[in-house]
Amino acid sequence: MGMGTEPVDCLIVGSGPAALGTAFSLAEQRPELKILLIEQEGTSTGGLRNDCKMNFTWPVGFPTEYWNREEAEAMLKVADRHLEPEILPTRNMSVYSRRAAKLDVELVEIRQAHLGTDGGMRLIKKLTADLESLGVEFSFHEQMLSLDPQERTITTSRGERAYHKLVLAPGRKGFAFLQDMMDRLSIPYVDNVVDIGLRLELPEIQYPIVRDYYDPKFLFPGGVRTFCTNSRRAYVVKEKYKSRHGRTYYSVNGHAFSDRRKVNDMANFALLKTVRFTEPLASGQEFAQMLGLQAMLMGGGRPLMQRVGDFRLGKRSKAADFSADLYNFEPSLKACTPGDISLAMPARILRAIWKSMKLLDTIVPGVMHPSTIMYYPEIKLYANRPTFMDGCFQAAPDVYMIGDGAGTSRGITAAWASGVRAARGIVKSLG
Repeated sequence: MGMGTEPVDCLIVGSGPAALGTAFSLAEQRPELKILLIEQEGTSTGGLRNDCKMNFTWPVGFPTEYWNREEAEAMLKVADRHLEPEILPTRNMSVYSRRAAKLDVELVEIRQAHLGTDGGMRLIKKLTADLESLGVEFSFHEQMLSLDPQERTITTSRGERAYHKLVLAPGRKGFAFLQDMMDRLSIPYVDNVVDIGLRLELPEIQYPIVRDYYDPKFLFPGGVRTFCTNSRRAYVVKEKYKSRHGRTYYSVNGHAFSDRRKVNDMANFALLKTVRFTEPLASGQEFAQMLGLQAMLMGGGRPLMQRVGDFRLGKRSKAADFSADLYNFEPSLKACTPGDISLAMPARILRAIWKSMKLLDTIVPGVMHPSTIMYYPEIKLYANRPTFMDGCFQAAPDVYMIGDGAGTSRGITAAWASGVRAARGIVKSLG
């Protein structure tokens, strides 16, 4: 679409679940509004595009400083109506829970749905088409560059756009972008929490719980948890990020695909340690970026990988350690550098994760097999804490900030819920 001179009623930056939740809620409540979503990529981004794993149980994904159980569960019903999840079955939960409880570990049972990366793309196309049928417009390959709150305009890679209401929903990858916007708008915020960890890869037979519970949520002592488990058609991938100073680093992640892809009988999952900083540290994000850059330095521009057996022996892994000649599987992400993770990862974080791995191996024997691959780093940046003007995530007059990048959610369903809450605030302000 071409650039318009008339202001849109609501301009939404981003097209992930938070943005889509806003758009659906606005279009359904006020169909006469002119709503435009701009997205710098060629399609919707975020969790819907990357593996599309959805959790429908409180409090998973809902930061408790912004949500209570009653409101979150009501919002999950709204998200359920649009996302139409097929909830995965769970089995043998009492067995795993009993083992975990003996070790002071909690296994949280969650209503989950999983579409895979390819299934997520099909859902995105359906949701986009549904919104277009409601009159919502999209502009892809358009990047927001700056804003003028007095003139109520933003500058994009295509020119200038005017708005009455602006919703910023850039997702986790837009963490730094959102900080820049908050600095420009003089919005106070806190950035002191990051998740830093490893991604483990192993044959599914060595992590058989995934046959009973697709994405097991274990909470370990010391602030460590399992995150984003993938199995059957599972691959480790790397994601490209840029630091605030423009330097490139990579974080590993995991994807799985639907039944349209060939089975590889592998599993991967993250073990993340939540780190909360106090004064005088200015930015948890910059700390995490420095760890990412340090890993790139050690890996020659690539993430690091190490076999558990080598780590136990206190030696680095070498390229020969990742051939099927020594072990029964090769890494699904070969674009990593064999090395010694203990030289790159802060000792306190690594100790907590290693202890959790041993606990997990007691609950699900096989995790600590010498062949298991540890990939580093896996870094999650979604802990901006803007100072909001109201409970609908208005951060400046007529500017709303939502989703994982704004710290209002952690995951697809809660991000969608934050979009619905912002939309309700917008509708209320319009009268």
